[in-house]
Amino acid sequence: MLRARYWLVPACAVAMLAGCAQFKYYMQAAQGQYALWSDARPIDDWLGDPSTDPQLKARLEKAMLIRKFAVKELGLPDNASYKNYAALSRPFVLWNVVATPELSLRPIQWCFPIAGCVSYRGYYSKEDAVAYAEELKQERNDVQVGGVPAYSTLGWFSDPLLSTFINYSDAELARMVFHELAHQVAYVQGDTQFNEGFATAVEEAGVARWLELYGTDPMREAYTRYNARRQDFLALLVRHRTMLADLYAGKTSTRHKRAEKARIFAHLKSDYAKLKESWGGYAGYDRWFAEPLTNAHLSAVGTYHDYLPAFRALLKQERTFVRFYGAVQKIATLDLVQRRQQLDVLGRPPMLNAETAKGALPSAEGTH
Repeated sequence: MLRARYWLVPACAVAMLAGCAQFKYYMQAAQGQYALWSDARPIDDWLGDPSTDPQLKARLEKAMLIRKFAVKELGLPDNASYKNYAALSRPFVLWNVVATPELSLRPIQWCFPIAGCVSYRGYYSKEDAVAYAEELKQERNDVQVGGVPAYSTLGWFSDPLLSTFINYSDAELARMVFHELAHQVAYVQGDTQFNEGFATAVEEAGVARWLELYGTDPMREAYTRYNARRQDFLALLVRHRTMLADLYAGKTSTRHKRAEKARIFAHLKSDYAKLKESWGGYAGYDRWFAEPLTNAHLSAVGTYHDYLPAFRALLKQERTFVRFYGAVQKIATLDLVQRRQQLDVLGRPPMLNAETAKGALPSAEGTH
């Protein structure tokens, strides 16, 4: 499923910039991060503790292997991240609040000094997240509260492994670690599509290589099925998101748009039931449909995948991860318009790309 994430900054520094009105919010963020640090212990300590559950020891050993692989094979940062482990007493590390206007798919933005502007607001307490969501609903916004199993502090702090995702399958655990470490390689404030597209390309290529070296045939087959269902699900959401976007862009009345909005969401649920049947009854996405669906649920669809073809093409072009990261970091220095133009060209089908790249990028040769 789509994974939202939240980047934390120290409360004191932010409070001076944002003023007292936001101090309570930043305090809960700082306290939540501090609690993670307090609970986290080096993996070697967990492995050497006779009271540690054998199953947890096995997962931590696997995570250490994945972490070493990330450095050796993928060129990801060799720092203190994911070398500690924290056991939490909750199913998610935090909960994100996402909101949109009633008749729009454009998410409300919240801006932070380090992360820039992002389309979610994170809380370490589900109750606090729900309370803030209710405030937004009172303003006639569509709102979603979603649990987050992991997040990145962009290398500012040492991110620990967490009980919220340690029991994922080997491939899923590797995907999570590769994705979050990729955010430490390249990150552009306020450009979520760039950040997530890049990290998704790294996780995708990384897991493929991981499975090639360490996977068994059953593991590869299971991950192939998982990915196929994931792509089916995303295509379903994109299709209905497009229907809503066309509706909201039209010049019909608010009353008509509200009625059509309800019809489109009902259609989405009906189509999901058919998709689930084609999967043989696989129910992995049922929880997503268990709550009332809103624009907020669909606002992030495409964020992780809009520029994924461009980053795939760039990785193929550069051939090695180190060269790929260097090319991505160069693109990250461009302004938004130039960055989008270059990614658009990279993401075009090969034939179209060859025909148009010369005109779109006068200095294309210099990017190799």
